[in-house]
Formats: sequence, structure tokens, C-alpha cells
Amino acid sequence: MMHKVFPVFVQRLALAAMLLLAPLLAQAQTQSPEEMIRDNIESFMSQINGKEDYYANNLDELKALVNDSLDDIADFRYIGASVMGSYFRNATPEQRSRFADVFRQTLIDTYTRGLVTFDYDELRVLGQQRAQRHEDQASVDMEVVASNGQVYPVSYSLRLSDGQWRVVNVIVNGINLGLTFRNQFDQAMRDNNRDYDAVIRGWAPEIGVDELEQGGDA
Repeated sequence: MMHKVFPVFVQRLALAAMLLLAPLLAQAQTQSPEEMIRDNIESFMSQINGKEDYYANNLDELKALVNDSLDDIADFRYIGASVMGSYFRNATPEQRSRFADVFRQTLIDTYTRGLVTFDYDELRVLGQQRAQRHEDQASVDMEVVASNGQVYPVSYSLRLSDGQWRVVNVIVNGINLGLTFRNQFDQAMRDNNRDYDAVIRGWAPEIGVDELEQGGDA
């Protein structure tokens, strides 16, 4: 009879282990988009609050913080492919990878410059969020409060990939950054006779603080 009891014991032990691990796995894989963005923003701001002057004079350190922060939440490969748009299909794997890396660096540089030039008091994730329309897509709304009291809406678009939510686009004060970058890539391809390497080498997206303050109608 022992040969029958032992497998049952093992099965129960395995089941118990699965039940104990399930909450931990669920927490790692099903953190809501809002929770992920909120935790990321709060963690990042805790590192720079009160140190603005220091980081303004030590941009490389600030870029490192921005890089770590974005690395936790952004899907740069997906964003890069989206920015390339219809040109992505005919690009070589090496060109796709190189553009994703270049795009990532220019985005980090742009974000870093914005942090030291835009006069703001607070970044806050809204308590009331829109309901998800699709299981694998979501948006998280937040606000940037300027020192003069002006409030600028920001909306993150996210997709679920391999059990984790990742940011794939951002709309700032009505300006769709993903669409803006895609239009700029398309124009660069036209200006350079569809020379991928030339466009990637010269990639320098331009969205100024003044433009973001003025806003758009996305």
C-alpha cells in the first residue's frame, strides 16, 4: 500500500507549494498598470526631491536615474518598432535593434532635459482611472503640476507582454509623443531618400518644453 500513499503525499505537497507560491507569482505578474506607474513615479521622485540643483549640475547621474526608471516600465523595442511604422518591415534586424537603442538614448536625454528645465512642483497619478477596454491594453492618467499652478495632463499607454505591463506610448498635454515621433521618422526617411542608416545616425526628435506647454488635441 505504501507505493500508493507516497504519490498521494507528493501530490498534496506539490499542491500546497503551488498554493503558497500562487499569491507571490500573482503579485509579480498582475500588478495593475496604475500600481506599477505609481510605484515607479514615487520611487523616482524620492531620489531627486530636494536634490534638483545637484542633478542640474550632474546630468550624467540624473540620466542614469532616468535610464533605470524607464527600464523598469518601458518597452523600448516595441516603441521603436511603432515609431518606425511601415518602414519597420523593410529594415534589417540590425537596423531595427540599432534604432531601438538610439531612440532609447534620445528619449532619456529628452526626459532628463525636461526635468531640469521645466519648473514643476508635483507629479501625481490620478486616483480615478479609466476602465480597461482590453485585457492586454491599459492607460494610466497622471498630472504634472507646474510651479505656477498650471496642471498638465499626462496619459501612459501600456500593453501586457509576458505577464508584465510595459509603457508603449505617452500623451503629454494632448500631444501624442508616439505619433509625433513616427511623423518625424517618416519625414526624416523622405528627406534622406529612405536611407535607414542616415536617419538612424541623425535621429534627434524635437519636442520642446514650449510645445508641450501649449499642448495639442490628441
